[in-house]
Amino acid sequence: MTNYDVKGMSCAACQARVEKAVNNVEGVTSCAVSLLTNSMSVEGDVAPEVIMAAVKAAGYKAKVSSGELNFDDDTARIRKRLIVSAVILVVLMYFSMGVMMFGFPAPSFVTRSHIMIPIVEAVLSGVILWLNRIFFERGFTGLIHRSPNMDTLVALGSGVSYLWSLYILIRMIVMYVSGDMDALHALGMELYFESAAMILVLITVGKLLESISKGRTTDAIKGLMALAPGNATVIRDGAGVTVPIEEVSVGDEYVVKAGESVPVDGIILDGSCAMDESALTGESVPVDKEAGDRISAATISRSGYIRARAEKVGQDTTLAQIIKLVSDAALTKAPIARTADKVAGVFVPIVMGIAAVTFIIWMLVGAQLPFALERAISVLVISCPCALGLATPVAIMVANGRGARMGILFKTSEVMELTGRTQTVVLDKTGTVTSGEPVVTDVYPADGVSEDRLIEYAYALESHSEHPLARAVTDAYGDGTVPDMGDFEVISGSGVRGTYKGETLTGGSVKFISGLTDIPDAIADKADELSGAGRTPLLFACEGKVMGLIAVADKIKDDSADAIRELKNMGIKTVMLTGDNEKVASAIAKKAGIDEFIAGVMPDEKAEKIKELKADGYTVMIGDGINDAPALTVADIGMAIGAGTDIAIDAADVVLMKSSLFDAAKAIKLSRKALKNIHENLFWAFFYNMIGIPLAAGAFIHAFGWTLTPMFGAAAMSLSSFCVVMNALRLNIVGLRESF
Repeated sequence: MTNYDVKGMSCAACQARVEKAVNNVEGVTSCAVSLLTNSMSVEGDVAPEVIMAAVKAAGYKAKVSSGELNFDDDTARIRKRLIVSAVILVVLMYFSMGVMMFGFPAPSFVTRSHIMIPIVEAVLSGVILWLNRIFFERGFTGLIHRSPNMDTLVALGSGVSYLWSLYILIRMIVMYVSGDMDALHALGMELYFESAAMILVLITVGKLLESISKGRTTDAIKGLMALAPGNATVIRDGAGVTVPIEEVSVGDEYVVKAGESVPVDGIILDGSCAMDESALTGESVPVDKEAGDRISAATISRSGYIRARAEKVGQDTTLAQIIKLVSDAALTKAPIARTADKVAGVFVPIVMGIAAVTFIIWMLVGAQLPFALERAISVLVISCPCALGLATPVAIMVANGRGARMGILFKTSEVMELTGRTQTVVLDKTGTVTSGEPVVTDVYPADGVSEDRLIEYAYALESHSEHPLARAVTDAYGDGTVPDMGDFEVISGSGVRGTYKGETLTGGSVKFISGLTDIPDAIADKADELSGAGRTPLLFACEGKVMGLIAVADKIKDDSADAIRELKNMGIKTVMLTGDNEKVASAIAKKAGIDEFIAGVMPDEKAEKIKELKADGYTVMIGDGINDAPALTVADIGMAIGAGTDIAIDAADVVLMKSSLFDAAKAIKLSRKALKNIHENLFWAFFYNMIGIPLAAGAFIHAFGWTLTPMFGAAAMSLSSFCVVMNALRLNIVGLRESF
């Protein structure tokens, strides 16, 4: 995928025109244009020069993105233009209304002749038109390229008003020269100089408000970018040297003191600290870190001193990857946006047609030319395709930013929308529902065997194994030493065997041990009882005689049951997939409150089970993103949980930075809120135009006496896009006012 920066777009019609032009290029497989960020992503084997030529032919400009995120929203330039225009408009209104209607004082050269005030109005409004010439440049360029846009409507509305007024002014000068003062005064009522200027100023007010509010939609990404430290203290020749972050390379050693930010991703070599990772995960409680632990750029050491080795720098850091995921999501298009885009693509030509028909109808029914012209101009300036074009992307961008601050990363806009449709959540057990770190829960020696001897022999055997259950035993009873063991052997999927102190030891599952020797009834009954409680019994034997068992359990995370309850309260069915035996799976599912479980499923079989579950409704798979990759890919939406140090999991559609199922509930709720917000935006955008255009055309004059001047139409148009963006910004409070 190649990203481009696009210039010259002003509304959704422009966006649709650029997309259509690029999609028509041979070799392009997909193109998505973002009006919000003035950017474009193109997939396909096509040279950038060809793409840029297609955009230019459509009337716009494009260049390959440098990769640096740039959120220049033109706010400063728009504000400056607005201030100057507004000052001149005040002077214009002083002459057109204050002097003419209320007799305000004015220079003698103006009051000396009745024709001078219209001339002053023409000059002042002309200056305002020139200051805001960007509307005319973009508007008529779009018209020439057969892609009229919002600027075309504004340019036509203001331009026609100004040209009509110039025509009337010329006639007034003729009347003045001929001395026909009565006709001159009558023509003065048909001047629209202030309307031509007012339209541009009010539209610019709307553009400024829109630019400011659009800028706020990217605050999350800007905030993430600001987190990156500018310097790092790198160890050179045994001493700490402060260097720019760009000079840090993989393998460099650096130090982080209390209160400092981690410059790049790395691994701690020595020292310890309490690391504040809230910037990346949203978790406010600092995490204790020590030698061997990984640390991420932009996290902050709250206490301690560490020395670390750089492992990821530049665009490879966790922070950089998060920024890329959030920004790339803005370049994709949600399915719901396509309907609005289709409407926006034909909106402006339809409005121009409605304005022409409005003018013709009023002339045919005998209305005066100025009145018919005013109705047509009102139609042009009240119509707003921008609101339609912004309805979806601003909500998606705000929701993505809000999600990023909570540690939830949606890879595309489509994923953001579709996550809210979830009907079934499928959960991997280990590391998702449970902690993924088994611990010893019970020790049960056989008759005649002491507990100390059972533990000694079990530790001697398991200290040579890398199995997670073996590590639970060694973590519980080990002191870091590894006893001598002869002829050690791992029997895959069953157990281990070795020689210790001249005796043959075996350890493993009930099934494995039962195939080697008889298991005493008391041990067998205890193993069955523990299995029913969700624990895994490990049996140990010496010289073919069972010594006893040690039970190990992968404990349910503290918040799993509450998170699953939240999912169920949202009307979502929960299913657990696990390779564990049925008794353990049943116990875990019961404790966690999971609706259904499927046990004894191997990793390669999970994908098939997901396919079966998808037949019952929209399905989300939540796993660790590694062993569950096939299932994550097959599911409608794949969520990788606990991926704070590896967010680039290709199989997942949503990355949950923290190891909490609550984030899955948050992601679904946030998606639903975003979709609701989009529907609200689209409703008001369509409603505004459906009511505003007939009102401007004069459809309600005879029934209710309602009418609308071009100036009020321009004001309404200015506020429509602003209201849509501000409504989307309400998503920023999701997760703050509402309990997840």
